[in-house]
Parts: sequence; structure tokens; C-alpha cells
Amino acid sequence: MSTISPIIPYRDLRAAIDFLCDGFGFERHELHEDDAGELAHVELRLGDAVIMPAPTRLGEPGHAQNYVVVADPDAHHDHAKASGAQITTELRDTDYGSRDYTAKYPEGNTWHFGTYRPLT
Repeated sequence: MSTISPIIPYRDLRAAIDFLCDGFGFERHELHEDDAGELAHVELRLGDAVIMPAPTRLGEPGHAQNYVVVADPDAHHDHAKASGAQITTELRDTDYGSRDYTAKYPEGNTWHFGTYRPLT
């Protein structure tokens, strides 16, 4: 089973969260700050769907990114790399419980693959 949760960069992340919740009915599910007090990981729910608004360090606003849950990120990473995907973030274990990596496909779309399930 796979789950896709878009990562959407914003220059003013806190204002975006307020707008998405107030204007579109999303609910705040997870908000994690880094040591500097900046939002590092955000999850907003709308029914069973989750989006992850993000700081611009994860991408340029206006360019879509997607997060896909995979059972074995190591094997997935190796296959993607062997297939010619440009790995932009190597495999890593995160402080929020994921094992993941990031790749760019030739057209520039960014895909994040990992074990973290936002709805669990």
C-alpha cells in the first residue's frame, strides 16, 4: 500500500498554515519546531488527506513535491538510483521516525520516499 502526501513550500509558512486552516478547512495535526524555533515539520489534515506545508529550504514555492510511503526505502533508493534518478538527499533516519531519501526526476519534480505515515 502506498500513501502520497504533497509537500508544498511557502515563504511565510505560519501565514500559509493559518490560511489553509481558516480558508480551506484544514486542521493542524502535527507542528514540529527545530532548535531555532522555526517550523521544521508540519502536517495538515482534511478528512483522511494530509498535506505537509514546508519551509522554503525544502523547495521553491510554486513547485510541487510529493511524499510517498514505501515499505523498504533502502531497496527503493537503490532501484531509483540504478534507474538514473538524481538523489538529492541520501537515505537518512529522521527525528520524527522516518527512514527516507529525496530524488529528482529529469523534469525537475521532487519526490520524497520514506517510511513515515502521516496518519498513524
